[in-house]
Amino acid sequence: MSLQGGCFCGAVRYEARGEPFNSTLCHCTDCRKASGAPAFAWFSVKITSLHWTASAPQRFRSSEHALRSFCSSCGTTLTWHDERWPDEIDLATASLDDPEQVPAADHTYVRSRLGWLKLQDGLPQYQTTRSEG
Repeated sequence: MSLQGGCFCGAVRYEARGEPFNSTLCHCTDCRKASGAPAFAWFSVKITSLHWTASAPQRFRSSEHALRSFCSSCGTTLTWHDERWPDEIDLATASLDDPEQVPAADHTYVRSRLGWLKLQDGLPQYQTTRSEG
C-alpha cells in the first residue's frame, strides 16, 4: 500500500509504503492541545517506510519520549514519534490525500475524552493505551 499526504499549504509532503497499523482516535490531552481538536486520528507505519517528498517538517519534543512534527509554514500537525518504539511513527490520518484509506479502528485515552463528545460508533474504547486497557 502506498499512502501520500502532506500539510495544508503543501510545503511538506510524504509517502508511506506498507500496511498501516494502530489506527486510532486519540483523546489524550496532549493530542487535543497539539491539534486544537476534541480527538485526533493517527495511524502507525514502519519508520523506514516514511519518506518526505517535499520539505521536511519541523520537530519539537512534546514529552520526555515523544517528538511531534508540523509544517513550519502552516502549522499542520503531521507526526508523533515515541522513541521507546524506534521502528514506528504515527501519521496524522487527516493529513492523507485520501483519509478514507485508513479508518479509525478504536479510541485510545478515552479517560481524557471531553464529556460533550459522545462516542457511538461501536469501535473499541481503551481508557489509556491498547496494552494497558
